[in-house]
Amino acid sequence: MYKVGQIVKMRKGHPCGGDLWRIIRVGMDFRIKCIKCGRSVLLPRQRFERKVKEIVHEPEDNTGGN
Repeated sequence: MYKVGQIVKMRKGHPCGGDLWRIIRVGMDFRIKCIKCGRSVLLPRQRFERKVKEIVHEPEDNTGGN
């Protein structure tokens, strides 16, 4: 369901004021990076899935398609 490169909106904002995060690692843990300040955070999968409000932007597919 979640992929590297997606931008998600979290239920609670970051102390810097941003609430949009880019997913940079998917697995048992998720590493997300704040779009506004660049800080990255590692969250367990269960906690991450509970805190996500919505998927804002899907990553572009660069497979070529020829």
